[in-house]
Amino acid sequence: MLGVANRWSLAFAIAQAFAREGATIILAYQSERQKLTVQDLAAELGSARMLICDVSKDEEIDALAETLRSEGVRLDVLVHSVAFANREDLSRPFIETSRAGYALAQDISAYSLVAVARAVAPLMSQGGAIMTLSYLGAVRVFPNYNVMGVAKAALESIVRYLASDLGPSNIRVNAISAGPVKTVAARGVKDFSRMLDGAARIAPLRRNTDPAEVADAAVFLASDLGRGVTANVLYVDAGYQAMGIVGAED
Repeated sequence: MLGVANRWSLAFAIAQAFAREGATIILAYQSERQKLTVQDLAAELGSARMLICDVSKDEEIDALAETLRSEGVRLDVLVHSVAFANREDLSRPFIETSRAGYALAQDISAYSLVAVARAVAPLMSQGGAIMTLSYLGAVRVFPNYNVMGVAKAALESIVRYLASDLGPSNIRVNAISAGPVKTVAARGVKDFSRMLDGAARIAPLRRNTDPAEVADAAVFLASDLGRGVTANVLYVDAGYQAMGIVGAED
């Protein structure tokens, strides 16, 4: 599982749901700076295993896969919950995105799924499920989501292409598009509270998304109950994506 950095993240909610269902969990953390925090989270999950992996470095992705391969680990599920963009690129108009900022957001938030899937697919010898996390900003414009919305659009396209490539190996690839949730990462989006308020006001269920709902959807996609679902973006957003949102940010 990639992206469990704190207990408020959607990735941690998903890890908790998998632990509840009896899964053996492996957490990949980015750097030594995160190690102590992730150790505490691993203990909460029942001593989940930890391995270092910076998804911007092919050698670390390959090393993670080789470690698991050498130990004879058979992988059933990969959860990719990794995204990053420079704060300034989330607060200024999209047209002012720098070339370097664009490349960074695409590398970490989108291409990393390709690199990790390529490395771990051979470990899914009996088939498996790969899933990532997206947001409605991939298909609609949201103020201050900017370069991350474009990266999420690429991510959703990657899901479809990977699903096509890996389908013959009985590996399913999907994305969960969650509604706005208060996470540490979300605080990097300027005026995020307005996105929360707008979603709760407009969504058919008239509320925001509960992280536990996203986690249960991930369990479904990982299980045999979701065995016929691949190349899809599953919206778990209280129905927000179905609604006309003109004036939502007023």
